[in-house]
Amino acid sequence: MPHVLFVCTANICRSPVAEGLLRHMFAERGMTAWTTSSAGTWAEDGYSAARNSMAVAAERGVDLARHRSRIVTAELMSQSDLVLCMESGHAEALRAEFREDAHKVHLLSNLVDQRYSISDPYGQDRAQYERMAEDVGGILQRGFARLIALSAGQPE
Repeated sequence: MPHVLFVCTANICRSPVAEGLLRHMFAERGMTAWTTSSAGTWAEDGYSAARNSMAVAAERGVDLARHRSRIVTAELMSQSDLVLCMESGHAEALRAEFREDAHKVHLLSNLVDQRYSISDPYGQDRAQYERMAEDVGGILQRGFARLIALSAGQPE
């Protein structure tokens, strides 16, 4: 059962949206064996997704009401087939802390042959959350085939 993990900082804005969007994509494609989750490099356990993250996800058919934040752990890293990070700093930190799983760690934008960080909308207006959701959703749509290949362990 392939598993994709999304990582941001606090696991309340970007990574929950990415997790929900990918889960929705898997469901639309009948990919019931595939799973996805999210966590944060500096997360505190138990917080719900940010209100604006829930709102922009809902507009895209994704319900984040049950989301609860959590920190990245060794167990979560080992259970994941692919780890997609929102920022280069997240990827660097995970590669350093979880060396045995470093080969699984990629920047989300790498799925579309780019290298940039997804802006964190935390504390900003609704428009920034919209931009983030559009960016994440676009990458997942355009980079879906690469996501599948990387999850299966195929080289880039």
